[in-house]
Amino acid sequence: QVQFVESGGGLVQPGGSLRLSCAASGSLFSMYAMGWYRQAPGKQRELVAAITSSGTTDYRDSVKGRFTISRDNAKKTVYLQMNSLKPEDTAVYYCNAVRWADRARGGALFDSWGQGTQVTVSS
Repeated sequence: QVQFVESGGGLVQPGGSLRLSCAASGSLFSMYAMGWYRQAPGKQRELVAAITSSGTTDYRDSVKGRFTISRDNAKKTVYLQMNSLKPEDTAVYYCNAVRWADRARGGALFDSWGQGTQVTVSS
């Protein structure tokens, strides 16, 4: 079982930027596609960005051109650079491994989630 620890969230004004990090445990990290998910109050958790083990990326339409996912396999870490943030990006952000073929339906591989990191976009 892989465990995830997310960090880097905070309060930012609209138009601002944040960089999230997710540190993973386990020796198989480099083999997994990874994703960043978010859950806003009263809403279901949704996949916003995903990256394969070889670096192919995919994004939710609402974040395309603003968010960039990347990974460092040596550090077992996946990142999410978020620019031009909007109030509707406010949510708790989580990471998990992703079943690439199922990413349109979320596709989280593991049932266990980290504590997440809160992102609040507000003036």
